[in-house]
Amino acid sequence: MRQMEAYDTLVHGIEGLRKQGYTKDFNLNNNCIEASDRSCKLLHNEFEIDKFFRFEGETNPADSSILYAISSLKDDTKGVLVNAYGIYSDDMTDEMIKKLNL
Repeated sequence: MRQMEAYDTLVHGIEGLRKQGYTKDFNLNNNCIEASDRSCKLLHNEFEIDKFFRFEGETNPADSSILYAISSLKDDTKGVLVNAYGIYSDDMTDEMIKKLNL
């Protein structure tokens, strides 16, 4: 049985995923995710979430976040998306909320 990797901190998680080829930094928009360098936009049906990791804030539950490892279904683009979990933008599409609600 293969064990899934675990990370102690968000920074270690990002570093670990970078070593695995998740090199883009994605930002969440209302109907897509977009690379911070604007080289790539992916709609909810154009990417897969390969892995995700939850991190709890040590002193403040509001500091909780989730790290997604994302692969494009259109090409070989891979990257990470960091988001506070449980809190979603009001103008985000239902499809994006469903995709990211793990």
